[in-house]
Amino acid sequence: MDKGRLAVLFPGIGYHCDKPLLYYAAKLARTAGCEVRPVPYAGFPERVRGDGDKLRASVEIAWEQAVEMLADVDWAAWGDILFIGKSIGTVVASRYALERDLAVKNVLLTPLAETFQYVRGDAVAFHGTADPWADTGTIAAACREKGVPLHLTEEANHSLETGDVIYDLRTLEQTMARIDAFIRGK
Repeated sequence: MDKGRLAVLFPGIGYHCDKPLLYYAAKLARTAGCEVRPVPYAGFPERVRGDGDKLRASVEIAWEQAVEMLADVDWAAWGDILFIGKSIGTVVASRYALERDLAVKNVLLTPLAETFQYVRGDAVAFHGTADPWADTGTIAAACREKGVPLHLTEEANHSLETGDVIYDLRTLEQTMARIDAFIRGK
């Protein structure tokens, strides 16, 4: 019997599953035959960026909620598992896969440096060079060390946006094309 495909969405603190990167990545996963399951955690402290203690607390809040929301998943029932994380969600997704010893394909949308302590296996990363949440040099070095292909968007922020709407739409299209190829193993 052929096992199905599951895609799990791990959002960011203020970047929910209905925002462009996660919304379109979920649509791509569905068209590739995945059942899509969002993990809509919430309840983070305010003004997290730049505050290491609040960031660590936020990771734990998201982690605890993700563990609870995914407790009923029979991981062995799925033939392919895709984790799509955004920002803090990349930390939670990578940690979840590592601690549960899951073989997943992992899409890292604007990962934080903390993500890479957990990353293993098949992953791809997307980062904007003007991202105030993560230093480009740190992310690039971590990706090299872990063998994770990194796609950079020049002058883009933590949402992979620059403020130039047409350019941002082209970036979104390119990002989604790369995610689609990754999901489909091309």
